[in-house]
Amino acid sequence: MQTELSTRLGVEHAVFGFTPFPAVAAAISRAGGFGVLGAVRYGAGEDLARDLDWIQEHTDGAPYGLDVVMPAKKVEGVTEAQIEAMIPEGHRAFVRDTLAKHGVPELAEGEASGWRITGWLEQVARSQLDVAFDYPVKLLANALGSPPPDVVARAHDHGILVAALAGSARHARHHQEAGLDVIVAQGYEAGGHTGEIASMVLTPEVVRAVDPLPVLAAGGIGSGEQIAAGLALGAQGVWIGSLWLTTEEAELHSAALTRKLLAAGSGDTVRSRALTGKPARQLRTEWTDAWENPDGPDPLPMPLQGLLVAEAVSRIQKYEVEPLLGTPVGQIVGRMDSVRPVGAVFDDLTRGFERAIDRVNRIAGRA
Repeated sequence: MQTELSTRLGVEHAVFGFTPFPAVAAAISRAGGFGVLGAVRYGAGEDLARDLDWIQEHTDGAPYGLDVVMPAKKVEGVTEAQIEAMIPEGHRAFVRDTLAKHGVPELAEGEASGWRITGWLEQVARSQLDVAFDYPVKLLANALGSPPPDVVARAHDHGILVAALAGSARHARHHQEAGLDVIVAQGYEAGGHTGEIASMVLTPEVVRAVDPLPVLAAGGIGSGEQIAAGLALGAQGVWIGSLWLTTEEAELHSAALTRKLLAAGSGDTVRSRALTGKPARQLRTEWTDAWENPDGPDPLPMPLQGLLVAEAVSRIQKYEVEPLLGTPVGQIVGRMDSVRPVGAVFDDLTRGFERAIDRVNRIAGRA
Protein backbone atom coordinates (compact mmCIF):
# COMPACT_ATOMS: atom_id res chain seq x y z
CA MET A 1 0.00 0.00 0.00
CA GLN A 2 2.66 2.46 -1.08
CA THR A 3 2.10 5.81 -2.76
CA GLU A 4 4.25 8.80 -3.61
CA LEU A 5 3.33 10.39 -0.24
CA SER A 6 4.07 7.30 1.85
CA THR A 7 7.40 6.90 0.08
CA ARG A 8 8.22 10.55 0.75
CA LEU A 9 7.53 10.04 4.46
CA GLY A 10 9.40 6.75 4.60
CA VAL A 11 6.53 4.43 5.54
CA GLU A 12 5.62 1.06 4.09
CA HIS A 13 1.84 1.54 3.99
CA ALA A 14 -0.08 4.72 3.16
CA VAL A 15 -2.21 4.32 6.28
CA PHE A 16 -2.21 7.35 8.57
CA GLY A 17 -3.57 6.38 11.97
CA PHE A 18 -4.89 9.19 14.16
CA THR A 19 -5.17 8.41 17.87
CA PRO A 20 -5.06 10.16 21.24
CA PHE A 21 -3.05 7.26 22.67
CA PRO A 22 0.78 7.20 22.41
CA ALA A 23 0.93 3.39 22.53
CA VAL A 24 -1.43 3.14 19.56
CA ALA A 25 0.47 5.77 17.55
CA ALA A 26 3.75 3.96 18.16
CA ALA A 27 2.25 0.58 17.26
CA ILE A 28 0.84 1.98 14.00
CA SER A 29 4.26 3.29 13.02
CA ARG A 30 5.95 0.01 13.98
CA ALA A 31 3.42 -1.87 11.83
CA GLY A 32 4.48 0.10 8.77
CA GLY A 33 1.87 2.85 8.86
CA PHE A 34 2.16 6.44 10.02
CA GLY A 35 1.02 7.06 13.60
CA VAL A 36 -0.40 10.51 14.35
CA LEU A 37 -0.79 11.51 18.01
CA GLY A 38 -3.72 13.79 18.84
CA ALA A 39 -2.61 16.61 21.13
CA VAL A 40 -5.94 18.13 22.08
CA ARG A 41 -6.21 16.33 25.42
CA TYR A 42 -2.83 17.62 26.56
CA GLY A 43 -2.18 20.79 28.47
CA ALA A 44 0.49 23.31 27.69
CA GLY A 45 3.43 20.97 27.19
CA GLU A 46 4.96 18.82 29.95
CA ASP A 47 2.66 15.83 29.49
CA LEU A 48 3.04 16.04 25.72
CA ALA A 49 6.84 16.05 26.03
CA ARG A 50 6.67 12.97 28.27
CA ASP A 51 4.57 11.07 25.71
CA LEU A 52 6.63 12.19 22.73
CA ASP A 53 9.69 10.90 24.60
CA TRP A 54 7.88 7.58 25.01
CA ILE A 55 6.94 7.43 21.32
CA GLN A 56 10.53 8.14 20.35
CA GLU A 57 11.61 5.12 22.37
CA HIS A 58 8.92 2.79 20.99
CA THR A 59 8.71 3.45 17.25
CA ASP A 60 11.97 1.70 16.33
CA GLY A 61 12.95 4.78 14.34
CA ALA A 62 9.76 4.82 12.28
CA PRO A 63 8.25 8.24 11.49
CA TYR A 64 5.21 9.71 13.20
CA GLY A 65 3.16 12.91 13.30
CA LEU A 66 1.16 15.19 15.57
CA ASP A 67 -2.38 16.52 15.29
CA VAL A 68 -3.24 19.82 16.99
CA VAL A 69 -6.40 21.90 17.15
CA MET A 70 -5.82 25.54 16.33
CA PRO A 71 -8.95 27.66 15.74
CA ALA A 72 -9.13 29.44 12.42
CA LYS A 73 -9.95 32.74 14.13
CA LYS A 74 -7.56 34.13 16.71
CA VAL A 75 -8.85 35.83 19.87
CA GLU A 76 -6.20 38.08 21.40
CA GLY A 77 -5.66 38.51 25.12
CA VAL A 78 -8.53 36.35 26.39
CA THR A 79 -7.84 33.90 29.20
CA GLU A 80 -9.53 30.59 29.84
CA ALA A 81 -11.14 32.06 32.98
CA GLN A 82 -12.59 34.93 30.96
CA ILE A 83 -13.98 32.50 28.40
CA GLU A 84 -15.56 30.35 31.14
CA ALA A 85 -17.23 33.47 32.54
CA MET A 86 -19.16 33.75 29.27
CA ILE A 87 -21.04 30.49 29.95
CA PRO A 88 -24.70 31.24 30.87
CA GLU A 89 -25.91 30.03 34.24
CA GLY A 90 -28.89 28.34 32.55
CA HIS A 91 -26.54 26.02 30.69
CA ARG A 92 -24.67 25.19 33.88
CA ALA A 93 -27.97 24.36 35.57
CA PHE A 94 -28.96 22.11 32.65
CA VAL A 95 -25.73 20.14 33.03
CA ARG A 96 -26.19 19.82 36.80
CA ASP A 97 -29.79 18.63 36.37
CA THR A 98 -28.86 16.08 33.70
CA LEU A 99 -26.14 14.60 35.90
CA ALA A 100 -28.40 14.56 38.94
CA LYS A 101 -31.14 12.79 36.97
CA HIS A 102 -28.73 9.91 36.34
CA GLY A 103 -27.20 9.93 39.82
CA VAL A 104 -23.69 10.82 38.66
CA PRO A 105 -21.48 11.31 41.75
CA GLU A 106 -19.40 14.43 42.28
CA LEU A 107 -15.64 14.36 41.88
CA ALA A 108 -13.73 14.10 45.14
CA GLU A 109 -12.98 17.40 46.84
CA GLY A 110 -9.96 18.99 45.20
CA GLU A 111 -9.95 16.53 42.29
CA ALA A 112 -9.45 18.30 38.98
CA SER A 113 -11.39 17.41 35.89
CA GLY A 114 -9.43 14.87 33.90
CA TRP A 115 -11.07 15.83 30.63
CA ARG A 116 -10.12 19.35 29.65
CA ILE A 117 -10.07 20.66 26.12
CA THR A 118 -7.84 23.64 26.69
CA GLY A 119 -6.07 22.32 23.61
CA TRP A 120 -8.81 24.04 21.63
CA LEU A 121 -7.32 27.39 22.71
CA GLU A 122 -4.71 28.77 20.33
CA GLN A 123 -2.23 29.76 23.02
CA VAL A 124 -2.24 26.20 24.35
CA ALA A 125 -1.82 24.69 20.88
CA ARG A 126 1.12 27.04 20.27
CA SER A 127 2.79 25.91 23.48
CA GLN A 128 2.32 22.31 22.34
CA LEU A 129 4.08 23.16 19.10
CA ASP A 130 6.96 24.70 21.03
CA VAL A 131 7.43 21.23 22.50
CA ALA A 132 6.75 19.25 19.33
CA PHE A 133 9.28 21.11 17.20
CA ASP A 134 12.02 19.70 19.42
CA TYR A 135 11.12 16.20 18.16
CA PRO A 136 11.54 14.62 14.70
CA VAL A 137 7.85 14.96 13.87
CA LYS A 138 7.33 14.43 10.13
CA LEU A 139 3.75 15.68 9.74
CA LEU A 140 1.74 18.35 11.55
CA ALA A 141 -2.03 18.17 11.06
CA ASN A 142 -4.66 20.67 12.16
CA ALA A 143 -8.26 19.66 12.69
CA LEU A 144 -9.79 23.16 12.58
CA GLY A 145 -8.72 24.58 9.26
CA SER A 146 -5.41 25.94 8.05
CA PRO A 147 -2.90 26.76 10.81
CA PRO A 148 -1.79 30.39 11.05
CA PRO A 149 0.80 31.36 8.40
CA ASP A 150 3.63 31.65 10.93
CA VAL A 151 2.95 28.10 12.15
CA VAL A 152 3.04 26.76 8.58
CA ALA A 153 6.31 28.60 7.96
CA ARG A 154 7.82 27.36 11.20
CA ALA A 155 6.87 23.76 10.42
CA HIS A 156 8.37 24.03 6.95
CA ASP A 157 11.57 25.44 8.45
CA HIS A 158 11.78 22.21 10.47
CA GLY A 159 11.17 20.08 7.37
CA ILE A 160 7.69 19.11 8.58
CA LEU A 161 4.79 18.61 6.16
CA VAL A 162 1.59 20.41 7.15
CA ALA A 163 -1.87 18.91 6.69
CA ALA A 164 -5.41 19.99 7.51
CA LEU A 165 -8.79 18.35 7.46
CA ALA A 166 -11.35 19.49 4.90
CA GLY A 167 -15.04 18.70 4.62
CA SER A 168 -15.54 20.27 1.20
CA ALA A 169 -13.62 21.15 -1.94
CA ARG A 170 -13.88 24.82 -0.96
CA HIS A 171 -12.17 24.14 2.35
CA ALA A 172 -9.50 22.11 0.58
CA ARG A 173 -8.72 24.92 -1.88
CA HIS A 174 -8.36 27.31 1.06
CA HIS A 175 -5.77 24.96 2.59
CA GLN A 176 -3.92 24.80 -0.72
CA GLU A 177 -3.84 28.60 -0.95
CA ALA A 178 -2.47 28.70 2.61
CA GLY A 179 0.57 26.71 1.50
CA LEU A 180 -0.32 23.36 3.07
CA ASP A 181 1.24 20.14 1.83
CA VAL A 182 -1.43 17.47 2.44
CA ILE A 183 -5.24 17.63 2.48
CA VAL A 184 -7.29 15.18 4.57
CA ALA A 185 -10.69 14.84 2.91
CA GLN A 186 -12.86 13.88 5.87
CA GLY A 187 -16.32 12.62 5.02
CA TYR A 188 -19.58 12.74 6.91
CA GLU A 189 -19.10 9.19 8.23
CA ALA A 190 -16.05 10.08 10.30
CA GLY A 191 -15.82 10.29 14.06
CA GLY A 192 -15.30 13.69 15.62
CA HIS A 193 -15.85 16.91 13.70
CA THR A 194 -17.35 16.29 10.28
CA GLY A 195 -19.00 18.12 7.44
CA GLU A 196 -22.06 17.20 5.39
CA ILE A 197 -20.53 15.32 2.43
CA ALA A 198 -19.94 11.56 2.36
CA SER A 199 -16.49 10.18 1.63
CA MET A 200 -17.34 8.56 -1.70
CA VAL A 201 -18.36 11.95 -3.08
CA LEU A 202 -15.91 14.13 -1.16
CA THR A 203 -12.64 12.34 -1.93
CA PRO A 204 -12.65 12.71 -5.74
CA GLU A 205 -13.97 16.27 -5.45
CA VAL A 206 -11.06 17.26 -3.22
CA VAL A 207 -8.52 15.37 -5.34
CA ARG A 208 -9.68 17.28 -8.40
CA ALA A 209 -9.83 20.62 -6.56
CA VAL A 210 -6.28 20.63 -5.18
CA ASP A 211 -4.35 18.64 -7.78
CA PRO A 212 -1.39 18.00 -7.57
CA LEU A 213 -1.41 18.17 -3.73
CA PRO A 214 -1.67 14.73 -2.11
CA VAL A 215 -5.03 13.92 -0.52
CA LEU A 216 -5.81 11.43 2.24
CA ALA A 217 -9.27 9.85 2.25
CA ALA A 218 -10.93 9.84 5.68
CA GLY A 219 -14.29 8.96 7.16
CA GLY A 220 -15.76 5.50 7.68
CA ILE A 221 -12.63 3.64 6.60
CA GLY A 222 -11.90 0.43 8.46
CA SER A 223 -11.03 -2.26 5.91
CA GLY A 224 -8.42 -2.93 3.27
CA GLU A 225 -11.11 -2.89 0.60
CA GLN A 226 -11.99 0.66 1.63
CA ILE A 227 -8.33 1.65 1.47
CA ALA A 228 -8.22 0.35 -2.10
CA ALA A 229 -11.36 2.33 -2.89
CA GLY A 230 -9.82 5.52 -1.48
CA LEU A 231 -6.71 5.08 -3.60
CA ALA A 232 -8.86 4.31 -6.65
CA LEU A 233 -10.65 7.64 -6.09
CA GLY A 234 -7.32 9.44 -6.35
CA ALA A 235 -6.18 9.65 -2.72
CA GLN A 236 -2.54 8.99 -1.84
CA GLY A 237 -3.45 7.32 1.44
CA VAL A 238 -6.11 7.00 4.09
CA TRP A 239 -6.62 8.64 7.46
CA ILE A 240 -8.09 6.21 10.01
CA GLY A 241 -9.12 7.12 13.55
CA SER A 242 -12.05 5.28 15.09
CA LEU A 243 -10.81 1.78 14.25
CA TRP A 244 -8.00 1.99 16.82
CA LEU A 245 -10.33 2.65 19.80
CA THR A 246 -10.88 -1.06 20.40
CA THR A 247 -7.26 -2.13 20.02
CA GLU A 248 -5.38 -3.64 22.93
CA GLU A 249 -3.02 -0.66 23.03
CA ALA A 250 -5.81 1.91 23.40
CA GLU A 251 -6.00 3.46 26.86
CA LEU A 252 -9.75 3.85 27.24
CA HIS A 253 -9.56 2.70 30.89
CA SER A 254 -13.28 1.89 30.74
CA ALA A 255 -14.62 -1.61 30.35
CA ALA A 256 -18.12 -0.16 30.03
CA LEU A 257 -17.16 2.09 27.13
CA THR A 258 -15.34 -0.73 25.37
CA ARG A 259 -18.47 -2.90 25.71
CA LYS A 260 -20.59 -0.13 24.21
CA LEU A 261 -18.24 0.28 21.26
CA LEU A 262 -18.12 -3.46 20.56
CA ALA A 263 -21.92 -3.70 20.71
CA ALA A 264 -22.67 -0.61 18.61
CA GLY A 265 -23.83 -0.77 15.02
CA SER A 266 -23.15 1.72 12.27
CA GLY A 267 -26.46 3.43 13.01
CA ASP A 268 -25.64 4.03 16.68
CA THR A 269 -23.75 7.29 16.18
CA VAL A 270 -24.99 10.85 15.87
CA ARG A 271 -23.52 14.19 14.81
CA SER A 272 -23.99 16.37 17.87
CA ARG A 273 -22.69 19.67 19.18
CA ALA A 274 -23.05 18.39 22.76
CA LEU A 275 -19.34 17.74 23.27
CA THR A 276 -17.44 20.64 21.73
CA GLY A 277 -19.93 23.08 20.26
CA LYS A 278 -19.24 21.98 16.68
CA PRO A 279 -20.95 19.01 15.00
CA ALA A 280 -18.97 15.94 16.02
CA ARG A 281 -19.96 12.33 15.35
CA GLN A 282 -20.08 10.25 18.52
CA LEU A 283 -21.96 7.39 20.13
CA ARG A 284 -25.61 8.23 20.62
CA THR A 285 -26.28 8.29 24.37
CA GLU A 286 -28.77 9.80 26.76
CA TRP A 287 -26.30 12.68 27.06
CA THR A 288 -26.52 13.49 23.33
CA ASP A 289 -30.30 12.92 23.45
CA ALA A 290 -30.61 15.45 26.28
CA TRP A 291 -28.91 18.14 24.20
CA GLU A 292 -31.20 17.39 21.26
CA ASN A 293 -34.33 17.83 23.42
CA PRO A 294 -36.11 21.00 22.23
CA ASP A 295 -37.00 21.79 25.85
CA GLY A 296 -33.31 22.16 26.72
CA PRO A 297 -30.77 24.82 25.75
CA ASP A 298 -28.87 24.81 22.49
CA PRO A 299 -25.20 23.82 22.77
CA LEU A 300 -22.85 26.77 23.04
CA PRO A 301 -20.27 27.63 20.37
CA MET A 302 -16.72 26.35 20.61
CA PRO A 303 -14.85 26.56 22.98
CA LEU A 304 -17.61 27.42 25.48
CA GLN A 305 -19.44 24.09 25.14
CA GLY A 306 -16.30 22.08 25.75
CA LEU A 307 -15.43 24.08 28.84
CA LEU A 308 -19.02 23.79 30.08
CA VAL A 309 -19.16 20.00 29.89
CA ALA A 310 -15.53 19.18 30.81
CA GLU A 311 -16.20 18.25 34.43
CA ALA A 312 -19.42 16.46 33.52
CA VAL A 313 -17.61 14.28 30.99
CA SER A 314 -14.92 13.48 33.57
CA ARG A 315 -17.54 12.41 36.10
CA ILE A 316 -19.41 10.29 33.56
CA GLN A 317 -16.19 8.58 32.52
CA LYS A 318 -14.81 8.10 36.03
CA TYR A 319 -17.97 6.49 37.37
CA GLU A 320 -18.82 4.72 34.09
CA VAL A 321 -22.41 5.91 34.01
CA GLU A 322 -23.38 3.79 31.02
CA PRO A 323 -26.51 5.63 29.80
CA LEU A 324 -24.44 8.82 29.43
CA LEU A 325 -21.10 7.24 28.56
CA GLY A 326 -19.90 7.90 25.02
CA THR A 327 -16.96 8.92 22.86
CA PRO A 328 -16.33 10.42 19.44
CA VAL A 329 -16.48 7.56 16.94
CA GLY A 330 -17.39 7.15 13.29
CA GLN A 331 -19.94 4.97 11.56
CA ILE A 332 -17.23 2.33 11.10
CA VAL A 333 -17.98 1.37 14.73
CA GLY A 334 -20.22 -1.36 13.30
CA ARG A 335 -17.06 -3.24 12.22
CA MET A 336 -15.37 -2.86 15.61
CA ASP A 337 -16.57 -6.10 17.19
CA SER A 338 -13.46 -7.43 18.94
CA VAL A 339 -10.43 -6.20 20.88
CA ARG A 340 -7.25 -6.89 18.92
CA PRO A 341 -3.68 -5.60 18.91
CA VAL A 342 -2.80 -2.92 16.38
CA GLY A 343 -0.60 -5.39 14.52
CA ALA A 344 -3.56 -7.73 13.95
CA VAL A 345 -5.66 -4.82 12.66
CA PHE A 346 -2.90 -3.96 10.22
CA ASP A 347 -2.66 -7.57 9.05
CA ASP A 348 -6.40 -7.48 8.36
CA LEU A 349 -6.10 -4.19 6.45
CA THR A 350 -3.29 -5.45 4.23
CA ARG A 351 -5.09 -8.74 3.48
CA GLY A 352 -8.28 -6.87 2.60
CA PHE A 353 -6.33 -4.53 0.34
CA GLU A 354 -4.76 -7.48 -1.48
CA ARG A 355 -8.20 -9.11 -1.93
CA ALA A 356 -9.58 -5.90 -3.41
CA ILE A 357 -6.69 -5.49 -5.84
CA ASP A 358 -6.94 -9.14 -6.92
CA ARG A 359 -10.69 -8.72 -7.48
CA VAL A 360 -10.21 -5.63 -9.63
CA ASN A 361 -7.45 -7.31 -11.62
CA ARG A 362 -9.77 -10.27 -12.32
CA ILE A 363 -12.54 -7.95 -13.42
CA ALA A 364 -10.11 -6.12 -15.71
CA GLY A 365 -8.88 -9.43 -17.13
CA ARG A 366 -5.37 -8.98 -15.73
CA ALA A 367 -5.35 -12.09 -13.54
